[in-house]
Amino acid sequence: MSDILQRILETKKHEVALAKSQIPFLEIEKQALDSIFDEHLKPRGFYQAIEDKITQGYAGVIAEIKQASPSKGILRSPFHPAEIALSYATHGAACLSVLTDVEYFKGCTQFLIEARGACSLPVIRKDFMIDPYQIFEARAMGADAILLIVAALSDAQLNEFEDIALKLGMDVLVEVHDGAELKRALKLNSPLLGINNRNLKTFEVSIQNTTCLLDQIPKSKRVVTESGILQQSDVDFLRQHHVHAFLVGEAFMRAPSPGKALEQLFY
Repeated sequence: MSDILQRILETKKHEVALAKSQIPFLEIEKQALDSIFDEHLKPRGFYQAIEDKITQGYAGVIAEIKQASPSKGILRSPFHPAEIALSYATHGAACLSVLTDVEYFKGCTQFLIEARGACSLPVIRKDFMIDPYQIFEARAMGADAILLIVAALSDAQLNEFEDIALKLGMDVLVEVHDGAELKRALKLNSPLLGINNRNLKTFEVSIQNTTCLLDQIPKSKRVVTESGILQQSDVDFLRQHHVHAFLVGEAFMRAPSPGKALEQLFY
């Protein structure tokens, strides 16, 4: 595990402890269960939205909403999640990804609530999940999917967290960085398999990281390539290798109109 990931996970323990002190576990669990039947909050079908786009012949784009990153600092200012979400929805995104990590990505749960409320797209809570509490919290705020980072979790945690998410009606994006993590991820039930093109040790990015792992992945999994998709040639290269689902954020966050930037890159 990289030093930066280790540092983030240590901070996350404190964030989760604070959240638990503000809303007890039993209360957040009740909110999560109630949300499944709430007309405005019920799950929207994150995985299905991606598949629908791909079936139509388009790329399944998970468009990210994030204010900052640990390596690049502030990416967008002023930052209006609802406006960005609507822009993405108008220009062809399949789903949204919203950063809720406070310390390192300058995110918050309110950003997800605002983004989801602005359009009809399903939303993944992009955060570092280390505790079941966060999964119930994600559903209570309206998240339609969660991210599980294999590098950050044990096999037992991966199984437990996936099980909770699926029982709450959410989808799960399981993220890997290399072959060893991939072997662990393939034991899970989720069809969504994210391959992060960023090296966790050096933070260098190469989209070849996705293509190098493809021959080890069964057809039952939907590969989502993450990080480093910056230009048309990147998209063409990956789609030629039958990778049709993309998670893109930074390239859009720096554009005057994130949605138009998405449309230019993928349509």
